[in-house]
Amino acid sequence: MCLGDRELLAGRARDLGLAVELLPYPGGGRHRAGTLVVSHHPLATASRPGKPDPRNAAYVLGLLERAIEGTLSGEFAALVTAPVHKAVINDAGVPFTGHTEYLAQRTGAARPVMMLAAGALRVALATTHLPLREVSAAITIESLLATVDVLDRDLRRWWGLPAPRIGVCGINPHAGESGHLGDEEIRIVKPALELLTARGVRVTGPLPADTAFVPRQLENLDAVLAMYHDQGLPVIKHAAFDTAVNITLGLPILRTSVDHGTALDLAGTGKADSSSLAAALALAIELAGRAV
Repeated sequence: MCLGDRELLAGRARDLGLAVELLPYPGGGRHRAGTLVVSHHPLATASRPGKPDPRNAAYVLGLLERAIEGTLSGEFAALVTAPVHKAVINDAGVPFTGHTEYLAQRTGAARPVMMLAAGALRVALATTHLPLREVSAAITIESLLATVDVLDRDLRRWWGLPAPRIGVCGINPHAGESGHLGDEEIRIVKPALELLTARGVRVTGPLPADTAFVPRQLENLDAVLAMYHDQGLPVIKHAAFDTAVNITLGLPILRTSVDHGTALDLAGTGKADSSSLAAALALAIELAGRAV
């Protein structure tokens, strides 16, 4: 089921020559090929392809609120989000750093963890949308413990892995080179991994990020924890940009999303690739059926 403006969707379908029948929610029945069940929520102001309008910012967040409420209540089995343009929401005067942080706040999740997955390749992040100069100060022994605990628990919960094997990257080049290129690995990462190992969590590291993703290493890992956004995500996007899926771990609900942004230059042209959205839908269905 899709939350959105029925007239907007119908108009885009006509413009792109797509034969799709829009059915009402509730009452539209089960999805079948060539149809889309839509819960109609009118736009605040008319939309132009590739031209986000701050006047629709509250509308976008309202759709997200409805989706969160429906998933928390059990009305929906999972929440799948399309890309969101963060800047236009901020331009409307609403502080917004992204779906991950917003979902955590609205569901009361103490530790949201962003993870991208493409088949057996899974890359989680210790920090998400932070300027690089703030990353090191944001990583502590306590934060790593909490993040790996969430990663370990949800790999068991959603993927059914009985004892997940987690590789943990270092922060500095060559994982600090024994303290010569930074001491965060000695002061923070290693002590955290020792505590996790004592708890029975299967962790390996700190791994130099430039070799953490080689096939021989990945064969022995179920997931890799990168320390910051651009340490881990370029790898998985290079490997599987069209099929990678963003999953928010640590929430009381299942949420998947595309692995990319809004691509405003492609909006309304019919040239945008929907493969990642299809993969996000498929993974949400798979995981929802596997949850324990």
